[in-house]
Amino acid sequence: MSLQISGIGVSRGIAIGHAHVLRQGGLEVLEYAIPTSFIDEEVVRFRRALGDARRQLRDIRERIPEHTRADIVAFIDTHLLMLEDSTLTIAPEQVIRNKQCNAEWALKMQRDMLVEVFEEMDDAYLRTRKDDIDHVVTRIQRILLHKENHTDNTDDERFRNSIVFADDLTPADIVLMQHQGVAAFITEYGGPLSHTAIIARSLSIPAIVGMRSVRDYVRDGEVVILDGLHGTLLADVDETSIDYYRGKQAQEEQRRRSLGELTEKPAVTTDGVPISLQANIELTEDVNSVLRMNGEGVGLYRTEYLFMNREDTPDEEEQFTEYVAVVEKLGGRPLTIRTLDLGADKEVDGSSPRSRPSSNPALGLRAVRLCLKDPSLFRPQLRAILRASSFGSVRIMIPMLSTAQEVRQVLQLVRETKQELELEGLDYNPNIPLGGMIEVPAAALSADEFARELDFLSIGTNDLIQYTLAIDRIDDEVNYLYDPLHPAVIRLIRMVIDAGQRANIPVSMCGEMAGDTCYTRLLLGLGLTEFSMQPASLLEVKRIVNETCLVELNQQVRAILDSPDPADIRSRLLALCESPD
Repeated sequence: MSLQISGIGVSRGIAIGHAHVLRQGGLEVLEYAIPTSFIDEEVVRFRRALGDARRQLRDIRERIPEHTRADIVAFIDTHLLMLEDSTLTIAPEQVIRNKQCNAEWALKMQRDMLVEVFEEMDDAYLRTRKDDIDHVVTRIQRILLHKENHTDNTDDERFRNSIVFADDLTPADIVLMQHQGVAAFITEYGGPLSHTAIIARSLSIPAIVGMRSVRDYVRDGEVVILDGLHGTLLADVDETSIDYYRGKQAQEEQRRRSLGELTEKPAVTTDGVPISLQANIELTEDVNSVLRMNGEGVGLYRTEYLFMNREDTPDEEEQFTEYVAVVEKLGGRPLTIRTLDLGADKEVDGSSPRSRPSSNPALGLRAVRLCLKDPSLFRPQLRAILRASSFGSVRIMIPMLSTAQEVRQVLQLVRETKQELELEGLDYNPNIPLGGMIEVPAAALSADEFARELDFLSIGTNDLIQYTLAIDRIDDEVNYLYDPLHPAVIRLIRMVIDAGQRANIPVSMCGEMAGDTCYTRLLLGLGLTEFSMQPASLLEVKRIVNETCLVELNQQVRAILDSPDPADIRSRLLALCESPD
């Protein structure tokens, strides 16, 4: 009998191949004192390791195939930029000198400090960007400790047609493995929002993450089967299983070919209802993926990256320039800019952090709360967004609203900012739409009140689900409780959609649930007509939209939600959410 192991499927597809088990082992970093007379030599050793790390990544960058997509290569470019950042170059040197410790330990201390900052961010997607820090630091540490990286050789044929098992993989690892012909991969760590998952989806490499201790159950070289859609691995397989999954592979290949034919087609249900499919981005370069997938616009532009990994705050002109670049690159497609969604415990303005740190940053002074408390941070961004609105279709979206009073304060600041621009003779769109993210249960319960004050609503399911169920989805200890189909979550989503319909304003969804095809039919049945997701998910969701009759679906969902039996509700919802093939 085959052994079946479950993990988190992050990139769909069926792979059959020999297991290639990587056992690089964890890096043991120990602290030891450096005599004063050898401190300069230790700093030189650290600088030499930095130089080697840069050369390794530049070599990988130069040797990967030219046809590799720009947004994928950008991950490696980000790591190269981080190797020039003072937080990973100058700061560890200062630790070496001040604490008279070895370079490995100094780098570990700096890494721990930076990761703590990311872990305190409430945005689940932004928190996973701590992976960047880990990947870059690990590369430097391996050089300092003379530990080989087994994936850096672009000419390596070991991975061809194999299924790689590893503790984790960097963006550079994955890009190189694709070049080397890897069939799929499984990692013991990571989640749906990690770089590993994002790149796997973008490159269409079947992948499973979060499969703890899997390498204890798989023999190197044995034939295994991976199902990336359902997050399952089959080991110790027989010919019957292999034949069955080869048939599934053929179906999957046909499905992928048919997806490409949808690029130029509109997203319309079989009964003629148009559905808006937009994308989430964070960098100007991400617009390339939106255009390639023919997305209708950007439903969420995260602006936090302009403020992070720097000593100062981007001024109005820098932000204005970035926003205009995105607007112009979209070529007339709409752009929804989310205002700053960081916490006050982050040194976004080069100033000192608060003297009394928050005991729970996720529930503390962050997002709109921080912006309203510190208008000197908020006003330049509002001015930049308003000015950019004169160049195209731009909307402002406010994160983490929880009270109508916050909405009124934001509206007043926007009015004041408009008056300032008028007095200065600067152009802006006086009718720019202002919307709010519904990601706090209190906001969902008060959606009618918010809908009366705002021009649109956008449901941020990542946080809404976490706050509703009181779990952290990227915490491996409790993420099994993360359940988008929990009746409370579905009812809150329905409340927001209904409130928008009563107020005759648009309601969109920009959380990960919007791009997960497991929930597309449910959301359509609840009345959602605007979705925003990672660009790689656009065609998958469009396929389901184009195969769905909305009238029939609405009736099915109403019948399901009216059922008094929670078990019956869940089984029916699971059946409804199954993607049509």
